[in-house]
Amino acid sequence: MSVPEPLPTSQSVRLGVLLAMVGGSLDAYTYLSRGGVFASAQTANVILLAIEAAHGQWWQAFDHVPPILAFVVGVVAAECLQHPRVARVVRQPTRAALMLEVVVLAGVGLVPADAPDILVSVLIAFAASVQMTAFRTLVDTAYNSTMTTGNLRIATQCAYEAVMGRDKKAARRGRQFTAVILAFMAGALGGAELTQTVGVRAVWAAAVLLACGLALFVHDERTARRAADAAATRARGAG
Repeated sequence: MSVPEPLPTSQSVRLGVLLAMVGGSLDAYTYLSRGGVFASAQTANVILLAIEAAHGQWWQAFDHVPPILAFVVGVVAAECLQHPRVARVVRQPTRAALMLEVVVLAGVGLVPADAPDILVSVLIAFAASVQMTAFRTLVDTAYNSTMTTGNLRIATQCAYEAVMGRDKKAARRGRQFTAVILAFMAGALGGAELTQTVGVRAVWAAAVLLACGLALFVHDERTARRAADAAATRARGAG
């Protein structure tokens, strides 16, 4: 009987929970400390750009362009890390994406409180898009670690299928997505509390969570190596 391949760390619920906490905390951080904006998602920026342009408020409309462009650049950066030619050099693109996000958020914490809000919005939009693009699968289902609307829809659908159809797989998937949604809420709550307490440097807590995500990769790699060594030892003993 063949042993199933272990789930990649990048698709694990543990990492998904950590990333969702980061996503929630970043939105709370930018909303409270940087002018009431949500820098992780660009829906509001696109809508406000269109509304202000329709009213001829061109300068106000232009303020929404840099975060949108930064988001696009972040997507391109994350995709480049996954490109075969780059992956041969980087070797571990998902870890590289996390490290890039850690560096960006560490830098955000150094930006003074009186600096233009647009600077921080651009940096966080970039970091969020890297995270969103590099980590798109929770176990076996597409999800989003920086927004919760789609995750809530999937969790609700799974709950319906589990109750009405007695679907055990749907029930398990529903629990997984519920954990991610609750983590997003917890991240937003923690981010709000920290921002009100320590100000702009509260973003470093998100960087710490991402560092914990990097530690998960190392831990899982070592665990797999030990399991492989143990299996090889047993095989030699049996031979």
